Amino acid sequence: MRMVDLIEKKRDGHDLTTEEIQHIIKEYTNGQIPDYQMSALTMAIFFKGMDQRERADLTMAMVESGDQIDLSAIDGIKVDKHSTGGVGDTTTLVLGPLVAAVGVPVAKMSGRGLGHTGGTIDKLEAVKGFHVEIENDEFIRLVNENKVAVIGQSGNLTPADKSLYALRDVTATVNSIPLIASSIMSKKIAAGADAIVLDVKTGAGAFMKDLNDSEELARAMVSIGNNVGRNTMAVISDMSQPLGYMIGNALEVKEAIDTLKGEGPEDLTELCLTLGSFMVVLAKKASTPQEAREMLKKAMEDGSALETFKLFLSSQGGDASVVDHPENLPQAAYKFDLPAKEAGYVSEIIADEVGTAAMWLGAGRATKDSVIDLAVGLELKKKIGERVEEGESLVTIYANQEDVEEVKAKLYESILLSKDKVEAPPLIYKEITEG
Repeated sequence: MRMVDLIEKKRDGHDLTTEEIQHIIKEYTNGQIPDYQMSALTMAIFFKGMDQRERADLTMAMVESGDQIDLSAIDGIKVDKHSTGGVGDTTTLVLGPLVAAVGVPVAKMSGRGLGHTGGTIDKLEAVKGFHVEIENDEFIRLVNENKVAVIGQSGNLTPADKSLYALRDVTATVNSIPLIASSIMSKKIAAGADAIVLDVKTGAGAFMKDLNDSEELARAMVSIGNNVGRNTMAVISDMSQPLGYMIGNALEVKEAIDTLKGEGPEDLTELCLTLGSFMVVLAKKASTPQEAREMLKKAMEDGSALETFKLFLSSQGGDASVVDHPENLPQAAYKFDLPAKEAGYVSEIIADEVGTAAMWLGAGRATKDSVIDLAVGLELKKKIGERVEEGESLVTIYANQEDVEEVKAKLYESILLSKDKVEAPPLIYKEITEG
């Protein structure tokens, strides 16, 4: 096969065969296909798209380009959850112990964050002593015993996707539904999940700002998952404003603890119950989402979700006393309030800009070499649709620096008020079970 012929074929709108896609990914990973030809192909895909079979073939070719995690030694159906990201997205910290408490094994492979706040691992490392550097055998033992464990990402998982993503990033082909969907799903499938629940964000703080684009991506990923033998469901949820009230690593751990107690923010709690219900159904621990929801609510109410979180932390070296004593989490030296300049209703909270303000405090990484300050961040005092009086606090800023004027200015630009009452956006737009 000549790469130029395959580029021409896709450029002219024809489908690539399974064998052609496997050949392309194998040769590109081996360095036999140069970047300039792969760039031409990704641009052809950007304009001409791929059908469901092509997307599934591309996903599996990238899965097979590197290591695949074998979780067969873990009892039960392993259900993974993936979020397309956002600001204040604490769902993994809640969902892991919550669904584990009702008997669903959660074998989670997570990474570190680049952007507004840290990734799941960074957040968990706000708990003193917690670590993810564990051997695979230990990881499997912990999931079998505790039903939940988290391990760092393998260095050689989907190398084709890593190379392809870096190329797309510099060739204006990131925003291609077939390429985004196959990129995300290849990592989930290589990580060994039997079934996958997707939380696809939409709105200002999301990768996909437009609801129609978010739905198209969700359906593409669900289709890929189901086509390659992984039961897959998706929820499209709002990220026009941050989820919950806390933005920052230790702050989000505290909010996760509150949520596991049944005392968390309404939006975070509702999203976790919805995603968790799908995870429980896919694991065949309940026959309907409603039955699963009741199981999860009971785990919050009877304390078993919280006890599972403590066991999870301590089993990976973490100081589980933070669950009962959150003051043992890293604490910022300074607290500042951001007073409203006028009375009104919160009409908009531009999630990604608020996230940038948190990053300026040190809560996230501007580059992969940046060092995160686990203590700092923001606490929203008001959400969209809520009334605020002049001088009342909009945000509490947790900082380890005395000068936060730039951060305040960014927040004032990002939190807009209206004289007229504004309706809060819906939290969940759609639930998708087929592509």
